[in-house]
Amino acid sequence: MEYPTLLPRFLRYVKVNSRSDENSDRVPSTEREENFQKQVIMKELEELGLSDVHYNQKAGCVIATIPSNIDYDTPVMGFLAHCDTADFNSENVKPQIHENYDGESKIQLGDSEFYLDPAVFPNLKKYKGQTIITASGDTLLGGDDKCGISELMTFAEYLMQHPELKHGTIRLGFTPDEEIGTGASHFDVEDFAADFAFTVDGEAPGKLDWGTFSAAQFALDIQGVNVHPAVAKGQMVNAIQLAIDFQNQLPQNEVPEHTEGREGFYHLMNFEGTVDNAHMDYIIRDFEREGLEARKQVVKDLVDKINQEQGTKRLTLKMWDQYYNMADELAKHMDIIELARDAYKAEGLEINEDPVRGGTDGSQLTYMGLPCPNIFAGEENMHGRYEYTVLESMYKTVDVMLTMTRLLAERSK
Repeated sequence: MEYPTLLPRFLRYVKVNSRSDENSDRVPSTEREENFQKQVIMKELEELGLSDVHYNQKAGCVIATIPSNIDYDTPVMGFLAHCDTADFNSENVKPQIHENYDGESKIQLGDSEFYLDPAVFPNLKKYKGQTIITASGDTLLGGDDKCGISELMTFAEYLMQHPELKHGTIRLGFTPDEEIGTGASHFDVEDFAADFAFTVDGEAPGKLDWGTFSAAQFALDIQGVNVHPAVAKGQMVNAIQLAIDFQNQLPQNEVPEHTEGREGFYHLMNFEGTVDNAHMDYIIRDFEREGLEARKQVVKDLVDKINQEQGTKRLTLKMWDQYYNMADELAKHMDIIELARDAYKAEGLEINEDPVRGGTDGSQLTYMGLPCPNIFAGEENMHGRYEYTVLESMYKTVDVMLTMTRLLAERSK
């Protein structure tokens, strides 16, 4: 089904800079996120006639209710989308609309030197005859996750205007700081008051995510000894060299650029150093909880080994878990997965349940007591200038949400 308000709504949203900031300690992490939530999202929800529209200050989250229009109880289903965009230029976004794409040509990003090339991005070939939306080459688009926000709004608008589609109570949540991994940790499950939910965030039609990595992060500080190189023998300890030694003793093929599928990895994300001191930031990923623990132990053993070789504690390790594979918990709630599967099938979609080589807000929310798989939103090539979405994919997301709503009401009789 086509939804005439979806595209104008999406184009309006992506022009608003709502980028998050990992170095901030406020919630949401940026004032621009909060302004987007309060001045744009809340206003529109109120105009659409939703109930109990409010801003949960502690969670930095907008919550609203689509009231039930049936006379029997159903589980309360929720849908969530995040308001922030990733750490790429988000200022002065100029969305470009490419109608009736031929499935073969390069798509120029605005007037820039950059193109979407189907030889590089083969998924483009699937969208012959459809409408591709890109940015202009110098910013991201912001479809991650303003596709999801636009779809939630369009879904709400349709239900409010079509009471003939019978449904139970539905909660909508518009969350902060997903891109920096902190938004879900502040989420107020009790205030949201849903029995289960779906995040609407990511990838092409048919993708259904209910398995993710289990994840940890660690920081390594290395203290060297800096003396003049003329008299360094037997005295200098080069912190940069110790950092290199540490990195080189990790499994060299277990890195993102050499892994795929269900293979885990160690990923060096940041390295700063001088002879006197160095700092390294890593993430660790594995689909199995036991595998995550084994990788963490490899790091701890290597730190101990190098410190013993140095005869003193030169490496200081700080390590913490980030989230766990939500499949382990969602296996207890397969009725939710079946609801999504049945809606996908009803909409003629081929289902792709390959586990996410990453995490979602749902990873944390599921372990906080809100079972929360993820459905597709239509954005592709996220987090950079080559991001794009497909209008027809966004339409299909709304179709799936409406079908899940109808099926849940029918099955609750």
